[in-house]
Amino acid sequence: MTENFLRAHAEQQWAAELAALKKADTRARPPNWNLSPWAVALFLLGGTLDDGFVISPKYIGSRRLIEIAIATLATDRALLLLGVPGTAKSWVSEHLAAAISGDSTLLVQGTAGTSEEAIRYGWNYARLLAKGPSLDALVPSPLMRAMREGKIARVEELTGIPSDVQDSLITMLSEKTLPIPELNTETQAVKGFNIIATANNRDRGVNELSSALKRRFNTVVLPLPETATQEVEIVQRRVNDLGRALELPAEPPALEEIRRVVTIFRELRDGKTAEGNTKLKSPSGTLSTAEAISVINSGMALAAHFGDGQMRANDVAASLVGAVIKDPIQDRVVWLEYLETVVKERNGWKDLYRACREVTN
Repeated sequence: MTENFLRAHAEQQWAAELAALKKADTRARPPNWNLSPWAVALFLLGGTLDDGFVISPKYIGSRRLIEIAIATLATDRALLLLGVPGTAKSWVSEHLAAAISGDSTLLVQGTAGTSEEAIRYGWNYARLLAKGPSLDALVPSPLMRAMREGKIARVEELTGIPSDVQDSLITMLSEKTLPIPELNTETQAVKGFNIIATANNRDRGVNELSSALKRRFNTVVLPLPETATQEVEIVQRRVNDLGRALELPAEPPALEEIRRVVTIFRELRDGKTAEGNTKLKSPSGTLSTAEAISVINSGMALAAHFGDGQMRANDVAASLVGAVIKDPIQDRVVWLEYLETVVKERNGWKDLYRACREVTN
């Protein structure tokens, strides 16, 4: 039962939509794809089928970027989703895999500790010692399984993986094969196999991709939302979804509270007020849409469990200050200046000013 899961996989959460799309989809499909590229785009961007069934949007942004990403996966080129943290790279990656393969779980999470075995294959050492190298003793990686089954594999935070491990992808991407020299054999990719990788260059410890690996990817840059209205819509949708999943006994947050958080994040990111008449200093953090969602969710939890269920300024303030102040010295100065010159003077924001001043040490 997916309702018992803290976070269901995309193919579980949207099973009804995927089934409706598959039933209505009469267009040509690439080999081993569950849906046509047109239907995959409809799944991500939302729309209404001929029978009136409504597909909810999973990504709010440029249609062309999503179309380019899907078209890339229909070729022999891998897809690299690039952008600053919080631009829905992982979200898009998961939902693309769910729509194309019906399986978003073939995932390698990139970290500084990711080894070559996580990319290629490992060994069951009990069987290896008992019987020696054999297919039974081999433990396939998610990428190897994707090659065998003709599915989409995902590599999250590719630039977090050490450079020498990154390059183990080159043979998979160029030759569509994975040599297994210990057994004098190989695994060849079945039609439908491809890789979606995500990366950003804002985090510390980034390992730049080699030029050989870059050539194997088609890069699509996912930007931050263009307008405040678009960003408010994204935050509102995700907060409502997460609130239901977490079963928070709180009322959905007022649209005005979401607008205030989004406005603060956008102004500090852009280095100027929404009206454009005041220049501002920007903090060291990215202040992404994902962080705005987190701030609102934290406020809902406070309102639900320590308030009357209705989120107010004092419920948002603590998480808001924590999101902005990453560097306790530099960011605190930026935040206090913003509070005094913008928040304090803005009509209808006095409650938020007082709540933020109270929690800002």
